[in-house]
This record gives sequence, C-alpha cells and structure tokens, in this order.
Amino acid sequence: MADGASPLSLDGDPGAAESLLRSVFGMVVEEIVWKGTSASEKVCEWKEPEELRRLLDLELRAQGESQEQIVERCRAVIRYSVKTCHPHFFNQLFSGLDPHALAGRIVTESLNTSQYTYEIAPVFVLMEEEVLRKLRALLGWGAGDGVFCPGGSISNMYAMNLARYQRYPACKQRGLRALPPLALFTSQECHYSIQKGAAFLGLGTDSVRLVQADERGRMIPEDLERQISLAEAEGAVPFLVSATSGTTVLGAFDPLEAIADVCHRHGLWLHVDAAWGGSVLLSKTHRHLLAGIQRADSVAWNPHKLLTAGLQCSALLLRDTSNLLKHCHGAQASYLFQQDKFYDVALDTGDKVVQCGRRVDCLKLWLMWKAQGGQGLERRVDQAFALTRYLVEEMKKREGFELVMEPEFVNVCFWFVPPSLRGKQGDPDYSEKLAKVAPALKERMVKEGTMMVGYQPHRTRANFFRMIVANPALTPADMDFLLNELERLGQDL
Repeated sequence: MADGASPLSLDGDPGAAESLLRSVFGMVVEEIVWKGTSASEKVCEWKEPEELRRLLDLELRAQGESQEQIVERCRAVIRYSVKTCHPHFFNQLFSGLDPHALAGRIVTESLNTSQYTYEIAPVFVLMEEEVLRKLRALLGWGAGDGVFCPGGSISNMYAMNLARYQRYPACKQRGLRALPPLALFTSQECHYSIQKGAAFLGLGTDSVRLVQADERGRMIPEDLERQISLAEAEGAVPFLVSATSGTTVLGAFDPLEAIADVCHRHGLWLHVDAAWGGSVLLSKTHRHLLAGIQRADSVAWNPHKLLTAGLQCSALLLRDTSNLLKHCHGAQASYLFQQDKFYDVALDTGDKVVQCGRRVDCLKLWLMWKAQGGQGLERRVDQAFALTRYLVEEMKKREGFELVMEPEFVNVCFWFVPPSLRGKQGDPDYSEKLAKVAPALKERMVKEGTMMVGYQPHRTRANFFRMIVANPALTPADMDFLLNELERLGQDL
C-alpha cells in the first residue's frame, strides 16, 4: 500500500461507509451525470488493452487498500469507460440518461432485494404487477400475464419455451423425448437471440426456418405460408412464429396483421419481438407501425432502449390468463414458496421464471413514468422520429452521404463516401473500397473520442453506418455535429 495508508474496512464502521459512499456518489454525479452527458466532453478515452490493464491495476491481492485508493479506483473506472449517456453515443439501441430512472436504479441497488416473493419485496411485487398491466394495456390487452426478464434475448427464449410447453406440456417432465421434430419461423432480419434460443432450448438451430424479408427488411407473409407448408411436408411440426417490430439493423416493422392471419390459419403461437420498437406504442402518431400487435400471444419489449429506462428493463408480456408461466417454469420450492404463508401466496411470483434470485427492474420505469407521465414519454418518442427526419433531410443536402433506404424508424442507415471515391461507382473495386470506409472512420472517431456510430455489412450491401437517434437529450445541433465530424474525419480517406 502506498504511503503507509491503512486498508479500508467498512465492517462495523458506518462512518467509513458513509464517507466512501458520499465520495463515490458525488463523483458519479460530477463525472457521469454532468460531464458524461456534456457534448463538450469525450464519449470515451480509448486505451489499448495492455495499457488499460496497467492503468487499472486489475490484480486482486491479499491485502486491502485505503479509502483514498478505492475512490481513485472508481475514478479510473469512470474515466476509461464509454459514456453511453453522451449525446454523441449513437452506437447502440440504448443511449442517454433519465435522472428519474437512475434514481430508481440507485434505490433498488441499495435495497438489494430479490423480486421472487411478496415477503421480501412487497413494494416491488405490487409495482411490477402494475407496470406490466400498463404495458399490456398499450398492446390492447385487458388481461394477461408477464414478467421482467434479464434482457430481450431471454424474453424471446421464454416465449419459445412457453409456446412449446403449451402444445406439448409433457416436455416439462420428459424433455425432448416428448417432442416430435419442431419448426419455428422468423424473418431473416430477426435478432440473433432466436437462433441462440433454439440452441439453448434443445430445439436446435435447424428448427429455425428463416422467412424472406422484402427490400425494407419486413417479413413477407406469403413466404411464411410457403415455409410452413414446406416444414410440414418434411415431417416437422410448426409451433411458433416470431415476428419483429423494429429490426436491429434497418429498424423494420413486420406486417403483424397479415402474419397473425397466417398464425390463426395454422394454429401457431405468435410472438412479437418488439424489444426495440415496442415503445412506439406510446405515440399516437406512430403506433400504426405495430398495427395488429394485439393479436400476438406474447411480446418482448425493452423500455431500456427508446424510453431510456436504463439497463436493464425488459418485459415479456403474455395474453394468456391461465398462469402458463408458472405451470411451465414452477418447481414449488417448499423453502421459498410455502403455501401456508400469512398472506396471499399468489403474490409470490418467483416460480414464474427459471431464475431464483431476480433483480428489481420495475422501479426505474415506474418512477420515470410517474415523473414524465404518458404524455412526456410520448413526446420523447415523437422527438426521436422528428430528429431522425431532420438528419435525413440534412444528409440529402450534403455531398458524400448516401442513404441505404428511407428510414421507417429511428435507425438511419447510410454510407459516407469520401471525396476519393465520389463519382467512381462504376469502378470494379468500388464496393471493396467503400466497405473499408466505415471501419476506418469508426477507428478514428473512437480513438479521438468524439463520437461512436455502429456499422455493419448487410446482405449484399457493403459496410454502412447505422445511426441510432434515441437519446432524449439530442438536438438538431447534435445531428449537424455527426455530419460535420464524418466529413472532417473522412476528408483524406
């Protein structure tokens, strides 16, 4: 230990604990809440892995460190982390910071309870019930069920498991021996969690039939019908269709009414992965993008994305009222879910999930909704659409920016063509050279710390940028900054 400092022990020393927490909370407000959301600060301070390991001193030792050293450890963690709340962090489907949601996260982390029983989480059991009821109402359901899950991928896996159990309840006891070869259907633009879920649940990735999408990334219902007939002809039993409302790359919304018609004709469970696009339901102007979602059997919705509730906040919503979640996942642990408790044991929701301990994810959304109101959240969604339109119109005024397509949502997909490639679209190596532009610009922007924007190839398209307009603090000036910065960074490519 440096300078003979004594190690910090908070056990039995409330004064030391208070001092540490005041220092760290003050640092959080100053370095993350204020500086981390300021456009004048860097999005990140990039370091290569070996240098970062040295700066952080990650080794864990037998002897503890002083409070001063621990505070500096926290400062270093903040300094070298990516500021996802920054207005120029456009990299992911989540961005920005809602102070009310953050307050909720601080409270739940400090209370450190689990969501599984009313006995130890009475406030949060009732709160989760109300928040889920509100989300279901936005889907158009007057009743139903649901649970908060650790992310949209797990929500999608739950839906697949529930659909399988509903059709073949014996699989809970007998496993895969109780099942014929199964087939599930999803768009070629689906989230990768559908493939992962099939592997995890023992269905196998071969059970996932990828349905063709149109040029905008929307599932083609006619091909869904064709794929179902093909699967049946091959001896598989169709059981689920997973549609997408807000695809990850293009931001496309599958035609839910037509897909629901197909599911109705074939008796298939309809799941909608609305992890990204579900929050559009709050907007009277734009909710038509999810027309037909009320016909789904299950929906995944991540308020931690467009609503900025903070990671993680992911709901699985069910139209089912038969307690299917508990029948499918329950194990009736007698040491946790005793049936002779002094209160209504129906409030013990832990047996609905495959987890035991489950973190509280409802308070951040509840508190934010209480503060903003439904009208405030609607304005947040509408503002994102408005800024997206502003950005697109500004791109059209500038040389070197080419849209992949007109956006349907707040995903703006585009190429930046540097001066050296302009007018050379006919060259045989044009696509190969264009594909190298986005990775090169990404490296420059990250190492300078000015902004972060994701890129990817897509089908036959060369690498392009996928800009996400989600942070509620964004202004037209931030859209202008993005365009100016790409021009500056890419001028000599």
